[in-house]
Amino acid sequence: MKNRITPTSVEKVMREEDFIVSMTDLQGRITYGNRIFIEFSGYSEQELLGTQHNIIRHPDMPRAVFKLLWDTISGGSECNAYVKNLAKDGSFYWVFANITPLFDPNGAITGYFSVRRKPDPKAVQTMGEVYRLMLEEEQRAGARDAIAASTRLMLNLLSEKGLSYDEFILAF
Repeated sequence: MKNRITPTSVEKVMREEDFIVSMTDLQGRITYGNRIFIEFSGYSEQELLGTQHNIIRHPDMPRAVFKLLWDTISGGSECNAYVKNLAKDGSFYWVFANITPLFDPNGAITGYFSVRRKPDPKAVQTMGEVYRLMLEEEQRAGARDAIAASTRLMLNLLSEKGLSYDEFILAF
């Protein structure tokens, strides 16, 4: 299912007690979504199960963020990120996501588990600006070099701040 939803300026804000939970297989296909995920995404459970998790990818999100995320979790480590998601009705919602690989008894990755919660509004403001700059860099570089250019911009920003990615993300 290809996402052809037109984004709107309508924001859904998570409640303090909300936790969005989902699981995917190794290819990023949704195998589980809790009722809060269903509520915020606007999709039914039947529409979500078996679908690529990027069904909720908002076009304001730089590709480099998802490359970092996938590189981290496929390498066996957890990843934290602020993510702007796109709901079925075109509205959006920000989350603070923790994505963790799932392992079998032999240590092989079998899928991924994600818990998202309401992000700090200051983080949303900061990350929204960082993502805007990264997206501009991706568009300027063109499709072939987009991810590398956007990643360079992010790494330069982190270097200027003297922070690692995790330190920056967890500073809010």
